[in-house]
Amino acid sequence: MTIDALIFDKDGTLFDFTSTWARWAEGLLLRIAGDDRARAIRIGQEIGFDLSAHRFEPGSLVIANTPHEIAAVMSPLVPEMTEEALFDLINAEAEIVTQAEVLPLVPFFEGLRRRGLRLGLATNDTEAPALAHLEAAGVRELFDFIAGCDSGHGAKPGPGQLLAFASAIGVDPSRIAMVGDSTHDLFAGRTAGMHTVGVLTGVAGHEDLAPHADVVLPDIGHLPAWLDR
Repeated sequence: MTIDALIFDKDGTLFDFTSTWARWAEGLLLRIAGDDRARAIRIGQEIGFDLSAHRFEPGSLVIANTPHEIAAVMSPLVPEMTEEALFDLINAEAEIVTQAEVLPLVPFFEGLRRRGLRLGLATNDTEAPALAHLEAAGVRELFDFIAGCDSGHGAKPGPGQLLAFASAIGVDPSRIAMVGDSTHDLFAGRTAGMHTVGVLTGVAGHEDLAPHADVVLPDIGHLPAWLDR
């Protein structure tokens, strides 16, 4: 097996999902509900977030869906806002949320670059928050390719973002590995003809990812050892 490039999911893969997005969900829900906590709890239930327990349900809409899809589900519960205004608010809150890195990302990605690997990122977040998060972590310039759900290549579980990465760097998909924390990531990787690597820094468990992954790792820090094997 030869791997020349890696394409990563963002949330739950580079950044710990619960630590990062529970703060986002709480702030967003309370802002939408005008600090009416009971209403915020009800809206949270629709997107699979338990505000009282500060945790996401395994099937939460937030885990792998796009901001447009999240806004569409929430919109009927927030009639005082248009769906587009809700989408804009979701993005605005996402852009400023503090990201919890799963490990120090700068030395990790610099190490992958020293191996000669090309690096990409494919997220179902929109592009602007994704760029802001990578910039804040100091790793934006280490990526050859960055795509959000609005970058013109579709969204996962479709393979469009992944195939666009392969085309952009001139590497056959069979020599690329997709690394992610959700089945959406792994489905996209398999459909694109790539190797698939699951990581356990999101909400999905080993039993969810294993049927669709070549390997399931505790976190991305275990990638170099897997590549050496």
